[in-house]
Amino acid sequence: MSVNEKEDSVNPQPQSGKLLILVRHAKSSWKNLESSDFDRPLNKRGLRDAPEMGHRLASKYSVPDHFASSPAARAWATAKLIANAWDFPEDKLLPLPAAYEASASTLLGIVSEFPSAANSAALAAHNPSTTILVNFLTGSDIPNIPTCGVAVIRLPIANWHEIEEGGGEMVEYDFPKNLSGEGA
Repeated sequence: MSVNEKEDSVNPQPQSGKLLILVRHAKSSWKNLESSDFDRPLNKRGLRDAPEMGHRLASKYSVPDHFASSPAARAWATAKLIANAWDFPEDKLLPLPAAYEASASTLLGIVSEFPSAANSAALAAHNPSTTILVNFLTGSDIPNIPTCGVAVIRLPIANWHEIEEGGGEMVEYDFPKNLSGEGA
């Protein structure tokens, strides 16, 4: 079992490799049409769903070694709420401007530059790039990761820069409307 997965995890994995948690931002508000895309906040559902997903992650996985996010208001708020529910120190949450409006290729580049000492890492970003990256890494065929959806991917690599297409195993795929809360 990995040091990053709790003993009672429903899906214990081997100790080798890295664990990547990709998060699509929670549901955002469109109330203020004058807000820029970057500044759109979470709506009530997003404010409810993000902590719930954080609690689901915390119940199965240890706090990640590294957590980064797009600095767009909706992604950053999602990351902060998940980090709080997961007991990840908010002051260690890293804003990555390149993750806003990033292509899947750019997100892959961001992940490949995560600190090699981090055995587990989370990234909160946007669609369609998050869905494309999950499918690229795992060979999955997910049409669209819903808002606040989470993909936990085991990567059989020693360093993040070794990440490659099809090299990951989907450990868990979960989202707020998955009523079982046990992932897919």
